[in-house]
Amino acid sequence: MVRVRIPQIGLVATAAALAVVVTGCGNGTNSAQPQPQTQTQTVTATVPGGSAPSQEPDATGPASSGAVSGQNIGNNLCKSSDLKLSLGRGDGAAGTVYRPLIFTNTGDHQCVLQGFPGVSYVGGDDGHQIGAPASRNGAKGAAVTLNKGESAFADVGLVNVQNYDAATCRPEQARGLRVYPPQETQSMFLDLPSTACANPGIPGNQLTVKTIEKGTGPQ
Repeated sequence: MVRVRIPQIGLVATAAALAVVVTGCGNGTNSAQPQPQTQTQTVTATVPGGSAPSQEPDATGPASSGAVSGQNIGNNLCKSSDLKLSLGRGDGAAGTVYRPLIFTNTGDHQCVLQGFPGVSYVGGDDGHQIGAPASRNGAKGAAVTLNKGESAFADVGLVNVQNYDAATCRPEQARGLRVYPPQETQSMFLDLPSTACANPGIPGNQLTVKTIEKGTGPQ
């Protein structure tokens, strides 16, 4: 019987070669490894709608008399139940009358208004909306704090719809304005019999609204 002996040096060489292969695999580049990904969190704020939804308060907005920091606005927003609504005197220009829409705090605590009210014409016994809601005009202003009895206003532009072609306008008798205070879902009603365009696609805007300001506007 013939025995075959494998030289020990051969075994050592083979083991060394395997070690090199294994070491090479372990010390390669990370190109095949999954790279860590940066996660970006998107925060979506739900803003109460109304006929013209208002933007969230801007905590970085300019400070002014009567302004509060954005972080304190949420708990102090004026509700419709806190407010009395009225329409001040105005002036006209190029077929549009501008009048201050006045919000007066009648509650027993201070509250905050900021941004654009939602405004639209309504008519009929069911209070249906007539035409498109008011288009926002200009930039959002700073938050305004109202103590009991104090007022803030937003200028509303009311276009003379008699200047439109009747077939385009589809004129309809309006009972008044439905108004949503900024960031509020409960509407208010302002009695203002007038004629409005039922066609929401008329050129231009039959209603425009500016941001809330402190005071009652021109009287």
